[in-house]
Amino acid sequence: MTPEPDDLRVASGPPDEPASGETERRPTGPARAFWEWLRPLVALLVVLMSFRSAVADWNDVPTGSMKPTILEGDRVFVNKLAYDLRVPFTTWRLAEWSEPRRGDIVVLLSPENGRRLIKRVIGVPGDVLTLRRNRLLVNGSPASYQPMEREVGLVRQDQPFRRLLAWEEIGDERHPVMVTPALHSSLGDFGPITIPEGRFFLMGDNRDESRDSRAIGSVPRDRILGEALAVAFSVDKSEGFPYLRAGRFFEALE
Repeated sequence: MTPEPDDLRVASGPPDEPASGETERRPTGPARAFWEWLRPLVALLVVLMSFRSAVADWNDVPTGSMKPTILEGDRVFVNKLAYDLRVPFTTWRLAEWSEPRRGDIVVLLSPENGRRLIKRVIGVPGDVLTLRRNRLLVNGSPASYQPMEREVGLVRQDQPFRRLLAWEEIGDERHPVMVTPALHSSLGDFGPITIPEGRFFLMGDNRDESRDSRAIGSVPRDRILGEALAVAFSVDKSEGFPYLRAGRFFEALE
């Protein structure tokens, strides 16, 4: 006997039912509407976070260890592709095309406690470094120092200690540094030391008030995340209320 159409549906089963015969549970009503609204936002957030982790990022600077180059309250742009390409949210490198150079300002994960720091590359693998009374020698050649003018906003005149600002020149590379003679810091002398292969010696431009490779040792290459290129924007909170330092917006870092 020829089966009726209803018999055919029972025999084959509805095409959209699971093979187990159980009804698939899906959000309905307000729950489904909320999920449909939330799903693209979650996807966008994942994409943005992956972009910041592997391609480009911006970092707030809460301390003055890089003064006079970078001030407290600066938010700096970091190129995560300056040296390599990494798997997002990890330190695993997929490709590598460059090495940090002497004078680069880099963002790193501290080998001491994993905190994110920003410092300048002073020594590369194989370099022999010596510091005597805050004067640097690289591979036996002394850096030269030229006084720089005290710029408004960089160093407050009412601070308890006198600051000295200078241009430090090492070969063709030049950058500003700051020292505080009254502190008599033990950080002003070390070496000679040789930088091991695969490691870099990093220091803050604020030489007497920076916890850097003089305290935490040379930094492994895989702890360096990218190069800081410019100040995106800057906020000064020193007067008790924040105000924008408009003159520092989009200022390239030296």
